[in-house]
Amino acid sequence: MIEGFLLGVIVTCSFVAAGFFARFWFATRDLLFLGFAAAFALEGLNRMAFLFLDRPNAGDEYIYVVRLLSYLLILAAIANKNRTKA
Repeated sequence: MIEGFLLGVIVTCSFVAAGFFARFWFATRDLLFLGFAAAFALEGLNRMAFLFLDRPNAGDEYIYVVRLLSYLLILAAIANKNRTKA
């Protein structure tokens, strides 16, 4: 029961962070903020999927693939930001 509550807190925080980065993107149109907003939204959806799994601690590979995509999205946004500065 407490695990579901804590997952809800993590999901909410992820979506709030995505909202802040989306607001920064709307203000600046900087793709770095859009990358972070998308990564946090993807991570929030990934954590929400935990609630529907029978055994979320079993180490399902799909969860880790989604996390890897989220982190790669952040790395791509950072690389794009550095590429445009050079």
